[in-house]
Amino acid sequence: MVPTWLWLLCLSVAEVFPEAQPTELYVEVPENYGGNFPLYLIKLPLPPEETEGKIVLSGNPGMTAEGPFAVDAESGFLLVTRVLDREEQAEYQLQVTRETEDGHVLWGPLPVLVHVKDENDQVPYFSQSIYRVRLSQGTRPGVPFLFLEASDEDEPGTANSDLRFYILNQAPAQPSPDMFQLEPRLGALALSPEGSTSLDQDMEGPYQLLVQVKDMGDQASGHQATATVDVSVVENTWVPLDPVHLAENLKVPYPHHIAQVHWNGGDIHYHLESQPPGPFDVDTEGTLYVTKELDREAQAEYLLQVQARNTRGEDYTEPLELRVVVMDENDNAPVCPLRGSPISIPELSPPGTEVTRLLAEDLDATGSPNSHIVYCLLSPEPEEGTEGRAFKLDSTSGRVTVGDAPLQAGQSILLQVVAADLGGAEGGLSSTCEVTVTITDINNHAPEFTDSQIEPISLPEDTEPGTLVATLTATDADLEPVFRLMDFAIEAGDVEGTFGLDWEPDSSHVQLLLLKNLSYEAASSHKLVIVVRSMAELVGPGPGPGATATVTILVERVVPPPKLDQESYEASVPVSTPAGSLLLTIQPSDPMSSPLRFSLVNDSEGWFCIKEVSGEVHTARPLQGAQPGDMYTVLVEAQYEGDPGDEPTLSASATLVIHFLKAPSARAPTLNPVPTRHLCTPRQDHGVVISGPSEDPDVAGGHGPYSFALGPNPTVQRDWHLQALNDSHAYLTLALHWVEPREHVVPVVVSHNAQRWQLLIRVIVCRCNVEGQCMRKVGRMKGMPTKLSAVGILVGTLMAIGIFLILIFTHLTLARKKHLDHPVDSVPLKAVV
Repeated sequence: MVPTWLWLLCLSVAEVFPEAQPTELYVEVPENYGGNFPLYLIKLPLPPEETEGKIVLSGNPGMTAEGPFAVDAESGFLLVTRVLDREEQAEYQLQVTRETEDGHVLWGPLPVLVHVKDENDQVPYFSQSIYRVRLSQGTRPGVPFLFLEASDEDEPGTANSDLRFYILNQAPAQPSPDMFQLEPRLGALALSPEGSTSLDQDMEGPYQLLVQVKDMGDQASGHQATATVDVSVVENTWVPLDPVHLAENLKVPYPHHIAQVHWNGGDIHYHLESQPPGPFDVDTEGTLYVTKELDREAQAEYLLQVQARNTRGEDYTEPLELRVVVMDENDNAPVCPLRGSPISIPELSPPGTEVTRLLAEDLDATGSPNSHIVYCLLSPEPEEGTEGRAFKLDSTSGRVTVGDAPLQAGQSILLQVVAADLGGAEGGLSSTCEVTVTITDINNHAPEFTDSQIEPISLPEDTEPGTLVATLTATDADLEPVFRLMDFAIEAGDVEGTFGLDWEPDSSHVQLLLLKNLSYEAASSHKLVIVVRSMAELVGPGPGPGATATVTILVERVVPPPKLDQESYEASVPVSTPAGSLLLTIQPSDPMSSPLRFSLVNDSEGWFCIKEVSGEVHTARPLQGAQPGDMYTVLVEAQYEGDPGDEPTLSASATLVIHFLKAPSARAPTLNPVPTRHLCTPRQDHGVVISGPSEDPDVAGGHGPYSFALGPNPTVQRDWHLQALNDSHAYLTLALHWVEPREHVVPVVVSHNAQRWQLLIRVIVCRCNVEGQCMRKVGRMKGMPTKLSAVGILVGTLMAIGIFLILIFTHLTLARKKHLDHPVDSVPLKAVV
């Protein structure tokens, strides 16, 4: 009950501050007020009395007009007219307005909240007077197995409704009077540590507990109530579970029962945890279920933990573990490895070379038939007409090796391999794996010429250096460009370096070029052997016969037209010149050229002749009819010797002008006759002495020396050497070490006292013997038998021998006949002396 003075104080405060009009007025009224009524609660901040209308008080919906509240119109106070009960209604929501008669609001509304203040007028009570609960052995101490429920109608959150629970008595008190403990604020009943130990050792019971609930919190005063708790101690049924084996992809209705747990105590809530999380559940009865099909490949094993909990989620005891093993079924085909880049192997790899190893995976249980994989090679199939396969496959390990069939560079082969589980047995699953194998090239082919024999090529000997002689082509069966690079060389037939080769580094064509001048005399033909080699190291067998090419080059002799040493000739001849006189010698300009044959043309008078070989021009007959001072012109033609079919007919011509002179008054000097001499070759220290005239008295008495010179023929000047001994003699010797053995006519020009004439020296050159003398042909010696006489002597001797043999055989025949005419037994015996 609130004292009266307190309410008067509240009223005085309201009068002192009349203008303090809150938005909402709050008023507290004690419940069960024991004073006089009406009870003035608060002065309302109403408008002045002059205002028209009336004060209207309204309340909660459904509140009648005769409610416990009113407004004093004269004083403006809010009144309560009777006792209020908080448990009946704790708050009242009022509003005050000034309205006209027709209900028009002139002022307000002013909200007023009236709160009924609680007093401890309610006694707490249990939800049950007797609680019955089962307590299982093995329950952990401190884990509540029963929650006592009690209520107090007083205002919540105040001391009036703050309840505390206590155990007043335990019966029986054995084995310990403190077997249980009760949490004061929550009413949670649990085993004490001592009670848990005693309960596990020896089951006792039942137990009856007297419990109390009291309000006012921890204060000594307050209302209270009691109840009885009957505790039945039961056996612990929380036992370990055996592993459960479940087939994957099991076709049964779900959820499917797999196990059962049971906690024998009361107030039980089962909770299931799965590691890893899986499709499992447990119901309120402790039945464990699998809710859908399992996949062993996703998870092969689960560990389930089942907890027995109270309503607060606390475990009564240790959780039970259940191992769920998922049994494998052959529901997974072998998985091929990802197809990567092609595998490269070199050609000519020996059989047995490992190409790759297929490692297909099967997600079924390892070590079981479901994951036992065997392999079978589908392709490539063996080619028709060939023995063996290009590749072999080990069915167990998946090892692919090179087979017996040859592999060609550049091939790209797709291997298809079947990987089957169940060891290849019927009913297994399989997959086809693909592997691309590329055969890489190696340098196993030597380059070869397309033509190993080149037809003879003719080149004139005056061909300019740098001229292309021939182009040769070589091929290489390898594919890689680096293996097709070739190197060419002249292996034989070009000691002097007359020829050379030119080619581009990446070309298969090589050019044969002429580097030096050709010479028919030095070599009339060249047989070149050109070799081609691979620049990279060759693998496998060596180069074949096609690695060389033979080029035959024939040098064509260039025969220039014959050229004489002069374009025209002149000679002066006295008209008295006898027949056979030498006028001059026509010679070629090149003494080393081929021999020429000379002839005269336009010699209408027939006065002259020319020797076909030597070119000596002689008078053919006396110059009858020629007059001194006249000129006579003939044409000299020269042609090469030889068969006209061998070389084209080439000729040269020159004019020969003969000037006729008058006969000389003085007789020409007579030269000493020069006998034929012999000289041997190779050259020895011998020569021919040539002397001037000695028998001619005119010449002999003349003054001045004789001079000697070889004729203008270059061949003569090359082969012979003339040296003056004194003023009247000269010495002729061989100029070369070797001169062709034959008879040579050496022209020697002699000059004396402004006179000039020519001597023809005949020299026979023969081969030298060991003594340095000429080897001459020997004639038949006198008295030496002829062939006929020798044959006669031989025949006579043989006839004499034959006659002698006939006589011997005749004598022997006669003696034998006589012996046969007289037998042995008819021969008289000789007397023995």
